[in-house]
Amino acid sequence: MERTTVDLWVGAFVALGVAAMFGLALKVGNLTSSNLGETYKVTAAFENIGGLKPRAPVKSAGVVIGRVDNIAFDPKDFEAKVTLKIDKRYQFPTDTFANIYTAGLLGEQYIALEAGGEEAQLKEGDKIQHTQDAVVLEKLISQFLYNKASENSKSDSAKAAE
Repeated sequence: MERTTVDLWVGAFVALGVAAMFGLALKVGNLTSSNLGETYKVTAAFENIGGLKPRAPVKSAGVVIGRVDNIAFDPKDFEAKVTLKIDKRYQFPTDTFANIYTAGLLGEQYIALEAGGEEAQLKEGDKIQHTQDAVVLEKLISQFLYNKASENSKSDSAKAAE
């Protein structure tokens, strides 16, 4: 009788673990339900989107107001064309800035919208003109190392001249 009870508890524990992993996978993959009602689509062009993915959040003041709908490469301008679905409850001026940020040091990337001051509002199909690309950590590190190497070679040549 005791063996059956232990097996039952182990089975329940394993089932809860599998359910928790499934829930975590949905949360990480942004597949949980979004509270977006009716939406309108706008586009933005970026030279570098880093690790931005479809269904990534679109935030304003830290609040999720939409999702990335589609990402495509524009062979004419050699840029990434990102389509955003924004909840119709939130209207933004036509001079809004779209920036790609990272949540934490190694977290997911998202688009942050910073409202401008224009009277006219973005509407279905408009393009956000002001964008800021993703900051790529590897690029920053390589620039830092290159600058340090060039400083060292300049100081070495100055010492040799003395």
